Amino acid sequence: MSTREATASRLLDLSLQRQYEPQVDIDWEAPLDPDRFWIPPTRSSLYGTSLWDGLTHRQRVELTKHEVASAASAGLWFETILMQMLIRFYYDADPTSQHAQYALTEVADECRHSIMFGRLISTAGCPVYPPSRADHFLGRFLKTTARGPHMYAAILIAEEILDSFQREIMADETLQPLIRMVSRIHVIEEARHIRFAREELDRQVASANPIALAYSRLVIARAAYAVATRLVHPSVYRAVGIDPNLGRSAARANPHFQATLRWSATRVTATLTDLGLIAGPARLLWTRAHLL
Repeated sequence: MSTREATASRLLDLSLQRQYEPQVDIDWEAPLDPDRFWIPPTRSSLYGTSLWDGLTHRQRVELTKHEVASAASAGLWFETILMQMLIRFYYDADPTSQHAQYALTEVADECRHSIMFGRLISTAGCPVYPPSRADHFLGRFLKTTARGPHMYAAILIAEEILDSFQREIMADETLQPLIRMVSRIHVIEEARHIRFAREELDRQVASANPIALAYSRLVIARAAYAVATRLVHPSVYRAVGIDPNLGRSAARANPHFQATLRWSATRVTATLTDLGLIAGPARLLWTRAHLL
């Protein structure tokens, strides 16, 4: 059995052992605590700014709730793109291989995760925060054309950045129980997806030619920029009476939030740097996104 098939076999077994159904495994009717943050306050995009200092405790909680809704909206967008890329891969794959079968299993996981994120947003009483027109086009382009290194790198970027936040959230007993349970389910199941993408990325880089790798670096950098700038939609600030443009400018210039973005991307930037996928002119986009 090849290494690829051996990994897929292990992941398929793990999927049977540790799989959740968010519709029944989460108590969606439990009351929300209006005084509990939804993310650690130090991870809020405005933490450490004068705008944050001017908010009451309840307003700060409300801001973190809308930041979670924004990240969940981004997660829905990422996972919809991911599912379409995996289905496109499966279309040309051998359906009897365990590698192809695990790809379908991951699609099934992401379907449940997308429902979970949608229900999280509605239960929190927040709007869906959509991608910009440019990012919407980028997503359409990726899901239609991505293959090889940049397909798996894009998957890894989105999954690893969200995973960093959710691992911290699930372990923090002071936070809202709902978001802790959502994060726990996502972390446990995404660990399999990250393993799948990381190993496949290694194989794809090893077999790619220099021209394909140069192109991949550009696409990967643009995808990383979209992920980082998409996490907190400017409209979230309107929920606490802050002008969206003012809030976005303050967040972008906030050294605390810049450090948070770098922290969230630590694992994936190390992986991609080791593989030579963060280099050359494309590195500038990573820096502008505050991921390096």
